[in-house]
Amino acid sequence: MCLLALIAEEPSYGYEMVRKLEDRGFALVGEGSIYPLLARLQKTGLVETFLQQSTGGPPRKYYRTTDAGVARLGDWVAEWKALSHAVDRVLGGDAGD
Repeated sequence: MCLLALIAEEPSYGYEMVRKLEDRGFALVGEGSIYPLLARLQKTGLVETFLQQSTGGPPRKYYRTTDAGVARLGDWVAEWKALSHAVDRVLGGDAGD
């Protein structure tokens, strides 16, 4: 979900996504762990790829969300918010709400 959310913000390439995840607190995420996820997101039609020329190197493979990816991300976010709210109620002892 977090990887798809980053891609939804703007098309990115693999190493760039690792840096963005690290900047947001996912320090243990490496390139080796995101590429299988990217392949799965692409296989299920949630992202698509395109090549873009880089400065001083070969073209980079960028990932962008598809319409199906945007819709699925919305579903995942709603599911996450419901789960997070339920956990907060249990951990925080909040019987109200």
